[in-house]
This record gives sequence, C-alpha cells and structure tokens, in this order.
Amino acid sequence: MSQGLDLSVIIPAFQEGQSLSTLLPELQQVLQGLGITYELLIVSRDRDAQTTAAAERAGARLIAPPSDGYGAALAAGWTVAGGDYILTMDADLVEAPTFVRKLWEVRTQAEITIASRYVPGGSARMPPTRTRASRVLNSFFRRGLSVPIQDLSSGFRLYHAATLRNAKFDATGFDILQQVLVRAFAEGWKVQEVPFAYEPRPNGSSNQRGVGLAGSYLKTFWSLWKHRNSILAADYDDRAHDSVIWLQRYWQRSRHKHVTDLIEGQGAVLDVGCGSSRIIGALPKGSVAMDILRRKLRYARKFGRPVVHASGFQLPVRDESFPCVLCSQVIEHVPKESPILDELCRALAPGGRLVLGTPDYANWEWVWMEKAYGLAAPGGYADEHIAHYTYAELMDIFTKRGFTFEEHRYIMRGELIMAFRKNKTAR
Repeated sequence: MSQGLDLSVIIPAFQEGQSLSTLLPELQQVLQGLGITYELLIVSRDRDAQTTAAAERAGARLIAPPSDGYGAALAAGWTVAGGDYILTMDADLVEAPTFVRKLWEVRTQAEITIASRYVPGGSARMPPTRTRASRVLNSFFRRGLSVPIQDLSSGFRLYHAATLRNAKFDATGFDILQQVLVRAFAEGWKVQEVPFAYEPRPNGSSNQRGVGLAGSYLKTFWSLWKHRNSILAADYDDRAHDSVIWLQRYWQRSRHKHVTDLIEGQGAVLDVGCGSSRIIGALPKGSVAMDILRRKLRYARKFGRPVVHASGFQLPVRDESFPCVLCSQVIEHVPKESPILDELCRALAPGGRLVLGTPDYANWEWVWMEKAYGLAAPGGYADEHIAHYTYAELMDIFTKRGFTFEEHRYIMRGELIMAFRKNKTAR
C-alpha cells in the first residue's frame, strides 16, 4: 500500500470511452474538492481508442484483467490498488461522481459502504424486467444467507482496504458482488447502506451486463451457504440465538440464561473465548471479552463491551485481577495438557467465581447428540472437540486446586455449566 494514498477508484469498463470521457472529469472535480490523495484505475480487457484517450486525459492507469468477466475486472483492480480505501463504480452512472462525496463522509461508520437502491430513500431507473430480476436475486441471497443487506448486487461501494486484503474470490462474473459482501460479513466487518438514486447514462452499457447466468449465482450461493453456516463465521453464535432450527435456538438461549444467572452479582467478568455470543452484551461494567479469532471480535463490537484479541494459553491480564472468570465452550477445543485451566485460575481473584461450560461426555445424551449433529451439519461442528471432560473429572480437577464447588446446570443433559469459588489457598 502506497504511503499517504487515501483512495483508489476502480472502474471496470467495457468499451465505454464515451461514458468515461464524461465521468472522469466530474469525478476528478469531486475528489479534488475532498482534499484527498487518490488514484484512478480503469480496468478493461478490450479497451477501445476512446477509452484509452479518456484515461490518459484523466491521468488514470489502465489495467488489463487476466480474463473476461466483471469479477475478474474487480479482482484485478483490487490487486494493484494502493489506497487506504477502495471505491468501485461503473462508468455510466449519472449521479455517481457527486455521490462519492456522501460515501466518503460516512466511511468511518462501517468498513464497507454500499450505494443502495433498495433502502428507504433509494431508487432505480431500470426496465421492469430487470427490476424484478434484481429484486428476486437480492431477496434470494439476503434471506437464504441471513445477511441483513438489501442491495447485495450494487457495485457502487466504498471498502476499507483491510476488508479486501489477502481475501480470495473465485467468482469471475457479477456474482462476485454477493461473494465479497457475504464473506466480509462472515469475517465480522461492518456493512452499511446509504440510499442512492440509480440512473444510468443514455450512452452507457456496463450495467446492461448485470444479469449473470443462473448457474453461476447458484454455485456461488451454495459455497456461501456453507461458509455462512460454519462455526467459524463471525456471527455464528449470535445468529444461533434466533435460529429457525428449534434445538439450536433453545440451546443458545438456555446457555445465555444459565451463564448470565451464574455471573450475576459477581463483579467484572473476564470472558475467555467469548465468540460472538449475546452473553457479551450482558456482561457487567468493567468486563472484558477475549477471543483468538479476530473475526469474532470484529462482530462482537456491536455489543458495546471491550474486546481483546488474545489466546487462552497466555491471558494478557495481571494475576488475580478479575472477580469473575467465564470460559464457555472453549476447553473442549484445546488439548488437556494446554495451560488454559492454569490461566483461568491465575486471572481469578481470591474469593472470585469461575464459571466453566463444556459438554459432559459421561452422559450418553451428549454423545448421541454430538454424533447426530456432526452428521446433519458437518460444517457447523467439524469434529473440533478434541478434549472430552466429565462432571466427575472437573470436580476432581478443581477441588484438588483448592476451589469450592457451588452449583451446576445442564442443557438437555449434554452441556454442563459449573460454578466454582476460588479459595485463598487455591492454585
């Protein structure tokens, strides 16, 4: 990334020299008015003389993508873009140059900002057939992938460069627009929409290619569906709280109730391995949520609690610094010989409460449910429980450390949640 370059503007062009001749001077005037440093990148595989001349007059850089397709053009631009922010837009939109100012003004409110036709205040001047197709496509992706975005097919967007850095996309057509948004959402990046009046120039042509092949969209949808429903998705825990699957919804809500009951009145909580659970939003003042996965923490910003990227093997806190330590659904994911239990005990103040949640592998109910869930949703489970604990084993571990057992809760005889009190002589 070039030092001091604020914005890269990427414009895929398909023999649109006439539109570019009008757009680029207008765009330059707006960008100069913002007082920022910028670069213009025109991506065109089959450029005509008019496109080349328009780019040269504007001091724009011409880039040839390695293959045909809108997605290939965007990816080629992203690869060479050097700005802290990246703007993508078509060459033929009437109001685009002036609307860039609006996108830039709200850039700090989210990592991706969409010029949206379908939020209140937005509009689109398109033929009825294309309007219906666009609406159906957006509804299909929005509902099917549980992504709260109205206009996933708008290519007029402002990205923080971090959202695209090191990301890999295999869509080469217009389905890249859905792919990049859904993957960014699954990485915990915040996405916002601002209303935009979509109106193509009479001599434009790029948006006439907006309807891709159904097969490409279905293939992309299927790959994104698996990605969205993986436990690694940033919002997996939060979404499960309202899941359409009764058992998943019941489980998350039961966990939320039991854990919040057990931490209530205990003081500030250190939540180790917080994920994206709504428990974070219920933590009392002074609490801190930690996780090893940055995407989970990005998403967890919505809960308004301090979040820290850290490993449970080496907690970045002083000895005995929290009156309550919570670790729910973590210890089964790491080897038993790891130092995580030592670290939980070290961080807990004398007289403080440790709340620990993990499946109880002594109960046949959990063993059966785990196998059934692994068969039904391999992407949501992925055989990640490498350490199997039991009620008796945890009682033995913590009583030997000098802790006093206080109470326990079960969720359908599967998930075990235990509360221990740290005595002054505890290790």
